[in-house]
Amino acid sequence: MRQATLHQLKVFEAVARHNSFTRAAEELFLTQPTVSMQVKQLSKAVGLPLFEQVGKRLYLTTAGKELFGTCKELFDRLSEFESKIADLKGLKRGVLRLSVITTAKYIIPRLLGLFSQRYPGIDISLKVTNHERISERMLNNQDDLYVMSQLPEDFDINVHSFLENPLVVLAPRSHPLVKETNIPLQRLADELFIMREPGSGTRQAVQKLFDEQNIKVKVKLDLGSNEAIKQAIAGGLGISVLSRHTLTSENMNNEIAVLDVEHFPIRRHWYVIYPAGKQLSIVAKTFFDYLMNEGKVIAEQNFIHNHNINVTSDLNYPAKD
Repeated sequence: MRQATLHQLKVFEAVARHNSFTRAAEELFLTQPTVSMQVKQLSKAVGLPLFEQVGKRLYLTTAGKELFGTCKELFDRLSEFESKIADLKGLKRGVLRLSVITTAKYIIPRLLGLFSQRYPGIDISLKVTNHERISERMLNNQDDLYVMSQLPEDFDINVHSFLENPLVVLAPRSHPLVKETNIPLQRLADELFIMREPGSGTRQAVQKLFDEQNIKVKVKLDLGSNEAIKQAIAGGLGISVLSRHTLTSENMNNEIAVLDVEHFPIRRHWYVIYPAGKQLSIVAKTFFDYLMNEGKVIAEQNFIHNHNINVTSDLNYPAKD
C-alpha cells in the first residue's frame, strides 16, 4: 500500500465504524468533503475501492473489511505503545474506554472522578447503555472494560465480581402494601408494572422470577430510563423493580418505598468483564486494579451511607420462607 498516511487511516476507520461519512466528519471535527477526499486518496493508495454505496446505505468492500480489521489492530497497538512509553516515563497517560450497564451510572462516574484526580493524564470515554448494546460493543471489541449485571451468553470472557446489585420492588409511599411485611409474590399479579425496555438485564431477571412462579405481570408502561420509572412510580402509575442503587435518600424519604416481598431482593452482582485473550492496556489494567480494590470499597461504603443500611442484616439478605 503506497503513500497511505495515519490520518487517512483514522478517517477511514471512523467512516467504517459509523457506516457514514457525515457521522465520521462530526466525530473528527472535519467537513464531509474533507473526509470523502481522505478516503478517496486512501482508496487510490490501496488500489481498490474501500466502500460501495447501495441505495442510501454504505457498505465496506472486501478490501475495506480487511483494512478495517487492520486499522483496529494498528490503533490498539499504537495506544498500547503510547501507554507503555508514558509508563516508562513515570506517567499514566492514554484513553480508558468503558461501557457500563445503565444502573451502574449511579456508581461508576463517582469512582471515575476519584480515578481522574489521581491520573489526570488519562482521558475517559464512558458509554452507558443496556445489556444488548454492551454485548454488541464487546463483540466488536470497542472498549477496554465492561461493567454488567447479567453475563452475556456465547462469549469467551474474563469475569470478576465487583459489587452487589440487589433488585427490589418499589412503590409509591402511599401504596397500601407499604405497611405490609413478607408480601406473597402472587399479590403483585394484581398490580400494574412499569418495566424497563425489552433487552434490559433488569427486566429479564424480573421476568425470569415471575415465569418460574407462573405469575403473569401486567405491564402498563415500558420505559428506557430508571429516572423516568422512578418519576412514574412517584406519580402513582404503578410499581416496578429496579436496582436499589438507583435510589437516593430523597427518593426513599419522600416519594418511593421498598416493598417487603417474598423472593426479593433478587440477588445480583455487577461484574467487570473483558474478552478472553484481550491484552489490557496499561491504562485499562490500572483502572481495573483500582476498581477491584479501592473502588470496590468506596462503592460499598457509598451504598451503605446513601441508604442507611444495617450491614449485618440488610446486606446479608436472610432467606424468606
